[in-house]
Amino acid sequence: MKRALTFTASLAALASALPLAAQDVTITGVTVATGDGSEPVENGAVVLQGGKVVYAGSAANMPTAPQSAIIDGEGRWVTPGLFATVTNLGLWDVGAVSESNDIRAGGSPFSAALDVAPVINPASQHILIHRAAGITRAAVVGSASGSIFAGQGAIIDLGSDANAVTKPRAFQVVELGEGGARLSGGSRTSAQALFRNALLEAGEFERSGTIRSTGSAGTSRQGDDIGIDSRMARTSRDRASDVLLTRFDAAALVPVARGEQPLYVMVERAADIRSALALKKEFPRLDMVLVGASEGWLVASDIAASGIPVIADGLDDLPQGFDQLASTQSNIGRMVKAGVKVAINASAMENPRNLNQYAGNLVALTRMPGADGLSWGQAFAAITSVPAEISGMGGKAGVLALGANGDLVIWDGDPLEVGSSVVRVYIDGIEQPLENHQSRLRDRYRELDESTLPEAYDW
Repeated sequence: MKRALTFTASLAALASALPLAAQDVTITGVTVATGDGSEPVENGAVVLQGGKVVYAGSAANMPTAPQSAIIDGEGRWVTPGLFATVTNLGLWDVGAVSESNDIRAGGSPFSAALDVAPVINPASQHILIHRAAGITRAAVVGSASGSIFAGQGAIIDLGSDANAVTKPRAFQVVELGEGGARLSGGSRTSAQALFRNALLEAGEFERSGTIRSTGSAGTSRQGDDIGIDSRMARTSRDRASDVLLTRFDAAALVPVARGEQPLYVMVERAADIRSALALKKEFPRLDMVLVGASEGWLVASDIAASGIPVIADGLDDLPQGFDQLASTQSNIGRMVKAGVKVAINASAMENPRNLNQYAGNLVALTRMPGADGLSWGQAFAAITSVPAEISGMGGKAGVLALGANGDLVIWDGDPLEVGSSVVRVYIDGIEQPLENHQSRLRDRYRELDESTLPEAYDW
């Protein structure tokens, strides 16, 4: 028998009763934002069943959900979980303590082969803090330090279980522009040469012998039909003596050269963006994504014509280097206006919890004379469905749609308003704990007993 429950008590009861199982929940009396670019729907409802979304929209069209707990949302907002891109969540605990920091590997003999998936810590306080901020999925990668290649990133969920990695080796990252110049010998010319050489070495490595991998049906394939998995064994003839990449790095770049693994290219200035677009013409199989693109608005039409998506810094209003001299907070709005698919990135990789604030800033820009921002729906999509699509999870994450993962967040107000807070978070239909080190400190000092303090503290 279905029964209406009070909002706070009902969700707490569900969490304690079924902590590890997906919950069948119907939430009514809420404003619903589906994350697909559309505007919010008032007097809406959301239905989760078996860890998936089965309905999100107007309450008037809500289907009957047998055995589902009906929860009165009391006027709150329900949205898909936020999707953070290019983060280092789970790779460090204390940035200044090297033993707890796995972001950089400047002393490693490897570069492109570096794989963050095995070292992501699902118990990291940074994951817990960002889960409490409404982020349910993220793309995680280390920083380039010993080479222009930062290595292979992973897609994770921020659930409270031990299995954070949703997709390992989901993309490769390369630093070009100013960062690549610094890492490759002090010049962009060197970075460009190193990049081209790396792709050529990867091609030669593939052709030099037999590379074995397991196909979808569990069979081993060879030759041009293979997909490379760096975990699998390989045999090959001896490589040339003048190669610059280790075998492991060359193997890691084979799927990039074949267009089977997305390549995130970090560039900022307009000239470097044009150079990256030219690389796409030279190596047409590359599945390229531009990251940063502070001056993207200057070449927005070229980016749009290429069809390459952009993960742009959410708050580049002033230049932070010589490759960002044309920075403007209208950058994202102008690229979207030109037809570029743009996701918002947190300017600081360790603080993607500010994503909804950056998106809200872009909405406010629409009311500024001479500025270019985004509509509410566009801005919210830029931190939900668009980054999910770029990350290969289109239709499954960052959106409340039929069959999507049951990742949703309940807010006490408009999520793009800086004063709004997260009330509840679901990942794959499972309600998540929101406690973390910061919340415990808050609670500890909110009602601290000061009765035993010396009298001097009363002065």
